[in-house]
Amino acid sequence: MSVADPAAAAASPPLIANDAIVLGLLAAILALVFWTSARETGFWKKFYGIVPALLLCYFLPALLNSAGIIDGETSALYPMARDYLLPTALVLLCVAIDFGAILRLGPKALIMFFVGTVGVMVGALLAFLAMGVLHPETVSGDTWRGMTTVAGSWIGGGANQAAMKEVYEVDSTLFGQFVAVDVIVANVWMAVLLFLAARSEAFDRWTGADTSAIADLKQRIADYQAQHSRIPSLTDLMLVVGVGLAATGLSHAIADAMVPWIQSLPAEWKLQDYSLDKKFFWITLSATTIGLGLSFTRARTLESAGASKVGSLMLYVLVATIGMQMDLGALLERPWLFVLGLIWIAFHGGLMLLTAKLIRAPLFFMAVGSQANIGGAASAPVVASAFHPALAPVGVLLAVLGYAVGTYAAYWTGQMLMRMA
Repeated sequence: MSVADPAAAAASPPLIANDAIVLGLLAAILALVFWTSARETGFWKKFYGIVPALLLCYFLPALLNSAGIIDGETSALYPMARDYLLPTALVLLCVAIDFGAILRLGPKALIMFFVGTVGVMVGALLAFLAMGVLHPETVSGDTWRGMTTVAGSWIGGGANQAAMKEVYEVDSTLFGQFVAVDVIVANVWMAVLLFLAARSEAFDRWTGADTSAIADLKQRIADYQAQHSRIPSLTDLMLVVGVGLAATGLSHAIADAMVPWIQSLPAEWKLQDYSLDKKFFWITLSATTIGLGLSFTRARTLESAGASKVGSLMLYVLVATIGMQMDLGALLERPWLFVLGLIWIAFHGGLMLLTAKLIRAPLFFMAVGSQANIGGAASAPVVASAFHPALAPVGVLLAVLGYAVGTYAAYWTGQMLMRMA
């Protein structure tokens, strides 16, 4: 784990052991990161053009842990965020899905998105095999477990990543190493996409794409925003939080019923090999499924009151509590993990480019479909707005679809990796 053994911890207690104070520190860190990253000019604008805000949300708490100021291993904050905030975030992010709007994007947009998902899943297996030849030590032991968290992040987002951490029991040090791989490699790929976006006309000539649908899409988005946006009232926010936490309670109830039932089944069925006897598997699966079900009801209108923003807020608190368990010194111990990540993203990118050429998809669909997988809702709008500011919500829309499939796809990627390890 990321913290020294209990005896050493007892000999060197953290400077701050009170969880209420630690939570205040984490909240202040998140507020500072978001406030500075919102600056439009000056030093901070340049700084966040190089250093992703998400990276700081992980690593500033990790710095406090590594310096002995706090002790993430003994804190009760992460279990709280994992059990209550994560499933609530999954529900609120999935409830925002508008399947009708996604379908109206056209088949090529969806094809590119799901090819991106397949690229992450298959790329994980190929990268694992390639590193087994190039540097076998890199993929020895529990490396496959850490890769499941990257699969969760690159298909869905932070919530799916955290879910895989629990389902596949990834220790904090290994998780921290793969967070570094995730963030650095993903941002290298985003830079490539932004480079291509500035040359979209040449790319679309190369693929022979028809871009007339993009203009229609811009107008539909502008019309939808004008009709549905509103300032949320206290009642709206109560409904958002109420739906999210009620669904989380139901997810826990389902998990409490399913785990004993699975454990009572014959051992020769080997259901434990699929993590079906783990409570957190059923919590995240149930929360995702409930959120998807609610997206077909009037509950989806909660998105106009900020459901996904509340879900994202909870997610960032979770991110900070995960960060406070990391040992930064361990991140430099395995540089070959970055090679694994680059091989992985190279396969994803190559498959996306090949598919765009074969189906004559516009660069916009290729870039946003890819980033909706790899970067999620935090960065897919950045890539989409590089084509036109009005198209930023398309990135959000596809990224939210990633939240829906991320838990399932990353879980099965983990199952395949486990059998290769």
